[in-house]
Amino acid sequence: MTKKPTTSIKTEAAKGPLAKLGSILPWLLIVCGVIGVVASVAITQEKIDLAMNPHYQPVCDLNPIISCGSVMKSSQAHTFGFMNPFIGLIGFPVVIATGVAMLAGAKFKRWWWIGMQAGLTLGVAFAYWLLFESVYRIRALCPWCLSVDVVITTAWWYVTMYNFYNGFIKLPVRLRTTGQFAKRHHADILVAWLLIVIAIILHHFWYYFGTHL
Repeated sequence: MTKKPTTSIKTEAAKGPLAKLGSILPWLLIVCGVIGVVASVAITQEKIDLAMNPHYQPVCDLNPIISCGSVMKSSQAHTFGFMNPFIGLIGFPVVIATGVAMLAGAKFKRWWWIGMQAGLTLGVAFAYWLLFESVYRIRALCPWCLSVDVVITTAWWYVTMYNFYNGFIKLPVRLRTTGQFAKRHHADILVAWLLIVIAIILHHFWYYFGTHL
């Protein structure tokens, strides 16, 4: 009796919509990391200028809603006792380095990808908490912060896909159907998620944007 070969999730992924993720992920990490670093540097510089001159007006103070100054002056801007962008200045270079190393042919062990998953998950949670505070408490938006939200969401989503479909993180059996759906529609899900976030922001601030469109 011949035993039928079993098909692993990794093998299935190699033949499906995520087949090219291994070659695309390095570039995604590099682009997201670079944008994250640029945004973190810009926020840090603006924050320093504002601290040195209370009357300084950040370049992204465009109107009462798009107002970096309002966000930077809030208590949420230094949640852990130091400027929030310092976290980005530490974390995003790791994302870039991972992408560059992958392009050079590096193969990271499972513990590294688990660490990446944990770091990005914490980053996403913190970014969306800050977004919530920005929209509903501070009532102002920082374009640089929004760009960080976009890139960290993108990096987290595709590292998650990479980890699930390479077996670094085991997907529970009851979630396999959901996982297959995510595999087929990974880009659609990401775009839909970002559009929902934009819709929530526009809805909340429509009292202003609605009169200026």
